[in-house]
Amino acid sequence: MSDARAPVEPSPGVLVHSARDRESASAHWLLSAAPALKEARREWAENGITVLRCGGIFTAIRISAGIMHAAAGTEDPVAVSDYLARVLRGPVFADQTSRRFYVLVPASTSKLPVWKGNTVPDVECLGGSSFLGVPRPGRDDPCETRCHWVVPMDGPGDLCSPHAVRQLIDYGRFKRAAVERADDE
Repeated sequence: MSDARAPVEPSPGVLVHSARDRESASAHWLLSAAPALKEARREWAENGITVLRCGGIFTAIRISAGIMHAAAGTEDPVAVSDYLARVLRGPVFADQTSRRFYVLVPASTSKLPVWKGNTVPDVECLGGSSFLGVPRPGRDDPCETRCHWVVPMDGPGDLCSPHAVRQLIDYGRFKRAAVERADDE
């Protein structure tokens, strides 16, 4: 994982927000998607995860770990995190039990032609009728938690490009198919 908490030396006149400030701002922003705010805060405090509604301030693309690992060329959590941070430049979290990654994209993504009626195996665009368990910002240690941020939010509204996500999916599917073909030979 990249060290988002590394010290920063600002240039004169540049305002720098700490990782804790960015996590807090991201949490407040995400909580605006909570069906019940008090309950969501309590769930984050007690369990580190709460249910949020997709389609209002964000949409999520659910992608199988197989596609993500194929694209990254590894299953190593640190290497996968670094790769996704470089290519997506936005928030991604993972559920280790279901072996799925969730990429946060703008709410309008589900209306794009490429995502309407999506038929890509192991991929689903979760729009306005979907609810999703989302980890609390700052919950990013894969060794300690089942559901954690692989690439944390950098601040409120920090989302991935849906086009970059689609390219990553296509690349991962291509690499996975190439490995499967090689195994069959």
